[in-house]
Amino acid sequence: MRRRSRAAPTTPPNRPNASPDTGARILELTTQIITHPYWATLSGPDRVEARTALKHAHDTPVGPDA
Repeated sequence: MRRRSRAAPTTPPNRPNASPDTGARILELTTQIITHPYWATLSGPDRVEARTALKHAHDTPVGPDA
């Protein structure tokens, strides 16, 4: 039995105001990110740490006023 990865959604997220094109674009971008060759350069805790940092990248202010 094959285990599905939690990081690889099979359907776009449920967004009430999103058009089908928006959902398709989100799925396309998600797929590009999680299948990028960069992730193969990391293993174990390093990969987890890098994905967590990416997931929370929007939480960190950027710019001269940060």
